[in-house]
Amino acid sequence: MNIQIITGSMTGNADRIATQAAELLSAQGHQARINNRFSPQDLDNDDLLLLCHSNTGAGDLPDNILPLYLHLARDFPRIAGRRYGVINLGDSSYTSFNEAGVLLDAAMQDLGAVKLGESLVFDASEDEDTDAQLRDWIATFSSLI
Repeated sequence: MNIQIITGSMTGNADRIATQAAELLSAQGHQARINNRFSPQDLDNDDLLLLCHSNTGAGDLPDNILPLYLHLARDFPRIAGRRYGVINLGDSSYTSFNEAGVLLDAAMQDLGAVKLGESLVFDASEDEDTDAQLRDWIATFSSLI
């Protein structure tokens, strides 16, 4: 399966997670590529989409993935039936925890895209083993493809 990992990162943490996800997916025989500069033409193929992004400010999307949200909200691309997954990095010490992930996920579903499994949400306020969580989530996500 061809998988396009669309990233949104301000500090590089989501990019690091996306790189690890791509490596894990590639090890399972998928063709994973990272896209950290979205443009509307990136939806012109049949790639499965994996959205991997952080939250900024008050639950806002990082600048480099905001064009995806705006394209979904303003242009209504034909993505009905398109399969996707979400990895969201946040911090539960903020009242806007995970809001960017919820916003982008809702925009995808509003256009008829089909989410595979549950979102993976990392919480910077928790002492989590992100590597183990990512491995487990990718295994589940890959089994749903």
